[in-house]
Amino acid sequence: MPEQDFAHVTTWVFDLDNTLYPPEVRLFDQIELRMTDWVMRALKVDRARADHLRAHYWQTYGTTLAGLMREHDVDPGPYLTEVHDIDFSVLSPDPALARSLARLPGRRIIYTNACAPYAEKVLAARGLAGLFDAIYGVEHADFHPKPDAAAFATVFARDGLDPTRGAMFEDDSRNLAVPHRLGMRTVHVAPSPDPADHIHHHTPDLAGFLARLVE
Repeated sequence: MPEQDFAHVTTWVFDLDNTLYPPEVRLFDQIELRMTDWVMRALKVDRARADHLRAHYWQTYGTTLAGLMREHDVDPGPYLTEVHDIDFSVLSPDPALARSLARLPGRRIIYTNACAPYAEKVLAARGLAGLFDAIYGVEHADFHPKPDAAAFATVFARDGLDPTRGAMFEDDSRNLAVPHRLGMRTVHVAPSPDPADHIHHHTPDLAGFLARLVE
């Protein structure tokens, strides 16, 4: 991995779920269950239908919330509070990741399709609190989710980020297409690669990847 690929980077943008913690802890399983429960109650459908809609809206709109807002005019505030009220004890601190993040030159920010208060809890459980200059949730994108180009435009404008001097780390390869088009260096963080023209690098080990950058 040529270090010079990142020599120009002054802003490091990280997704949260399944990126700053390993997917095998299955934290998002808890959220998906709460999403399904919420859809059952709000739309008065059975569990099978609610689970189908949860997945369908995620695939179609980028997040379940985006579909609920678009098709059912759902108020995002109570939804976000409820679905992210989960058990964080399955997460453990990652000192190696913390060290590598702390050594990155420039600004470090979180940009997640979840909400910022939830992101803060995840970071605390992972021992990563205080390492980021800004945390942006879907609420900071006017509830437009990644991979929507408008969502990136809103958050990046709010941050003052120059995409041509940024790098984006994501577990969902769909969410790297717009950053690539904007001129960012893109890194797919996932157990298996997803070959695509908009992905510059792949790693199953974020801490190890970053360690090689800051050696």
